[in-house]
Amino acid sequence: MIPLAMAPEGKILRIVGIRGGRGIMQRLMELGLVPGSTIRVIKSTGRGPILLEVKGSRIALGRGISMKLLVEVR
Repeated sequence: MIPLAMAPEGKILRIVGIRGGRGIMQRLMELGLVPGSTIRVIKSTGRGPILLEVKGSRIALGRGISMKLLVEVR
């Protein structure tokens, strides 16, 4: 398990867990980022947000929030 912020670009990942309070967990669930779901990292190099593909949609997450998502490479 690694934080999403450290995942390599182009890899398919599975969300294993979320470290955070009720508010952040609720927000991530609203975006479709729930444990067990599959995501793909589109862009994570350089500065700025991490771009993800989740269930056919693209979303951007800040690096602070992406450190709270624990993933494993599939």
